Amino acid sequence: MTTKAKATDDSFHVFDTTLRDGAQREGINLTVADKLTIARHLDNFGVGFIEGGWPGANPRDTEFFARAQQEIEFKNAELVAFGATRRAGGKAAEDHQVKALLDSGAPVITLVAKSHDRHVELALRTTLEENLEMVRDTVSFLREQGRRVFVDCEHFFDGYRANPEYAKAVVRAASEAGADVVILCDTNGGMLPAQVQAVVSTVLADTGARLGIHAQDDTGCAVANTLAAVDAGATHVQCTANGYGERVGNANLFPVVAALELKYGKTVLPEGALADMTRVSHAIAEVVNLTPSTHQPYVGVSAFAHKAGLHASAIKVDPDLYQHIDPALVGNTMRMLVSDMAGRASIELKGKELGIDLGGDRELVGRVVERVKERELKGYTYEAADASFELLLRAEAEGRARRYFRTESWRAIVEDRPDGTHANEATVKLWAKGERIVATAEGNGPVNALDRALRVALERIYPQLAKLELVDYKVRILEGRTGTESTTRVLITTGDGTGDWATVGVAENVIAASWQALEDAYTYGLLRAGIEPAE
Repeated sequence: MTTKAKATDDSFHVFDTTLRDGAQREGINLTVADKLTIARHLDNFGVGFIEGGWPGANPRDTEFFARAQQEIEFKNAELVAFGATRRAGGKAAEDHQVKALLDSGAPVITLVAKSHDRHVELALRTTLEENLEMVRDTVSFLREQGRRVFVDCEHFFDGYRANPEYAKAVVRAASEAGADVVILCDTNGGMLPAQVQAVVSTVLADTGARLGIHAQDDTGCAVANTLAAVDAGATHVQCTANGYGERVGNANLFPVVAALELKYGKTVLPEGALADMTRVSHAIAEVVNLTPSTHQPYVGVSAFAHKAGLHASAIKVDPDLYQHIDPALVGNTMRMLVSDMAGRASIELKGKELGIDLGGDRELVGRVVERVKERELKGYTYEAADASFELLLRAEAEGRARRYFRTESWRAIVEDRPDGTHANEATVKLWAKGERIVATAEGNGPVNALDRALRVALERIYPQLAKLELVDYKVRILEGRTGTESTTRVLITTGDGTGDWATVGVAENVIAASWQALEDAYTYGLLRAGIEPAE
């Protein structure tokens, strides 16, 4: 592990704790390899500090620090080890947990310290004065060993409410012993921005310590609380990628950094790094195996998506009329959603987004608008099925539908066997390039059997289809009052290894709706591959 000069001014810290606090989110279980991958993403993004975990507390974190020293050459960040102050009644120099922090090789150590008097007496079972001595002794010892030290004052805001003088005494003890930054932690996540700003301002004035903020999101205010602390004078923000963390999560790194850079005018990342933010957010989501939030500020796929026709008309004149920033600044893109709310401007902008020049043809645009509204009335949805919309738009613009094959018939059979198992078989009959093809296949369910039969039928003629894979399949009942006779909408996501696309089908029969979506999926896949239509 090599530590290079930091890319940004040390006067303001962006501190990431995804690998420690973020990993406490329900559903996240990181391997050492996962943690190394995330650390690389965060370092490339340009955060100043990466808290890797608690060495000595569990074998995985201990291994992470050992491997990080050998496998990662940090370009922007410094690696941080997390741990606690020494035990009551002991000495920091003899404490095995403190030794494990040193053994980690991390150049920076964050110590968690109690700052709520009741926690000191009930959880640590020691005196208030001994707790202060634990802070002083541990910070001083680690500084003597050449380590930079940050101190997290756990439950600070609740402790300040109960006993402000003692909470401030902990801050003073840490700062006077040599801690570079003392972080005020809203551990229970119950604070509001005005409260945070008032407390941070007072503590800063009364102690003179350099302060940081660590906010949990239990009130939905973690990002706002973090920025309120910055307004009050905090110069160190602790966050997690995508807001991961225990309970409802932590302050989200990406909105905080974007706000600091774009709203506050602070340079907290290396030049050009902000434009990589959306990619980094999604890459980390992939590593932790959680679907990225589509509505996350700045980096969500819906963050700059516009649906209403009124919005689209204004955006056509000037995108800034309905967007607070240029999406490209954070590596995102503007998207136009096509629905029954769409107007002419929505269709024109969507066509431009898809690379289809409508040439200012008002009659064509009007025809597409009416077609979309007519089909959405029947249950189709195009905002979630861009590929089906593009096929519809091209059919109207080119005067005919893209057709690579023509379906004669299809059939799906589900056989219930006496042993309780089921057999699923599908047969498709279709025409492609003047040839009649009949294909049969079995599958895991009738839709999978149809998908396989269609693939068997077409792959000889269109070998490009071998790359296609059904990625996701969703069914929604649209008219629930009629039960199993209700209209059904099916959304299918298909991929070819370089990208995914979504198609839609609607019918009273779920298999028929699935077939429509499959036909569109294969047609779009061939269009995407640059194949000319057979008819």
